[in-house]
Amino acid sequence: MNVTNTGTVGYMTKERELLKQIAREFTDKEVLPVANELDPQKGMIPQSLIDQMGELGFFGITIPEEYGGSGLGSFEYCLVAEELARGWMSVASLIARGNGFHRSVPGEGEERRRRIELMARGKYLGALAMSEPEVGSDLTSITCRARIEDGHWVITGNKYWCTFADGSNFIQVIARTESDGDNRHRGLTGIGIDKRPGELPEGVTGSPIPKIGYHGWKTWELHFDNVRVPITEHQKESKGQAFYGMARGLETARAHTAARSIGLAQGALEQAIDYSKERIQFRRPIADFQAIRFKIANMATEVEAARQLLYSVCAKIDSGVSAAKEAAMVKYYAAEMSERVTSDALQVLAGAGYTTDYPVERYWRDARLTKIFEGTSEIMLKIVSDALLGKPAGKTRT
Repeated sequence: MNVTNTGTVGYMTKERELLKQIAREFTDKEVLPVANELDPQKGMIPQSLIDQMGELGFFGITIPEEYGGSGLGSFEYCLVAEELARGWMSVASLIARGNGFHRSVPGEGEERRRRIELMARGKYLGALAMSEPEVGSDLTSITCRARIEDGHWVITGNKYWCTFADGSNFIQVIARTESDGDNRHRGLTGIGIDKRPGELPEGVTGSPIPKIGYHGWKTWELHFDNVRVPITEHQKESKGQAFYGMARGLETARAHTAARSIGLAQGALEQAIDYSKERIQFRRPIADFQAIRFKIANMATEVEAARQLLYSVCAKIDSGVSAAKEAAMVKYYAAEMSERVTSDALQVLAGAGYTTDYPVERYWRDARLTKIFEGTSEIMLKIVSDALLGKPAGKTRT
């Protein structure tokens, strides 16, 4: 059941409508069948699917045209992400390994340019090693260190929640490169480690983290033991600036998470509508019962409200105006909405929804994650409340 959005005047150009339709058709034809088969088995996203996404340009939506990308904005990026998440959130997340990583590509000169061009086609993808066993939202507490030795970074420490560490072509490691001081934000540097897909870099060991969802790829705990990485001019220029670079990219990253949340909810809504028309109880389809009708009407309203908020936030991001507060708002609202809507969809399917015969349980499991990554719902509320009220004054002296 395709439930189309009609309230798009002012946002949806013909070009955007076409891009959305391409992504929707690709999801229906290619992503959903693969997700329905492999997610229950915790199988991996097939390389053939990644190659098709590369041919469609999904990895290069925000990469500049000079590097072979489309040079488009957060709006188009999120349009595609929403449709892909309607099939499998992991696939919608995978496109960030191009769009969100082109500034982090290691190397210099023509070699680096060639890699970015490959990235735009899905042939050179990245992974991020930022979080640590004791570090989540507070990036200033990062303890993984990199020292300079004979023209190399030498990295030592532990990282956690590094998704696609094995499948990527490089890992961007956020490490502390300056001694601790009053301004701990300035001591962090992003260091790209080139590697072969299917392997971890030399000197890096790790193990996959067992997850209840977000299947299709592995998420890793990594250990860096004096890993040597040549220092490039690009890294010299960005030394100590990783915190600020991450902060700048969070607006689009949080909009992307909101888009994934909306896609999950939309997929669950469509499944609930289809099932309610097919399921017969008391000699009538359950879609005739007011309790089901009102539940579905409420679900659809919540999805559309989140979608329209996302459109306005993406428009603001693409205009170049700071949208930190608004990005936190939509990430919070869409993630919370997604868990509610996917849970309601599971309720509509009742016992059938609690089986892996239907994708609703996948949407439900993955929706729960959107309240955690890219900043928890609690962190989003802190950002919004600080923007509205100012930061707390702290303890009152007596």
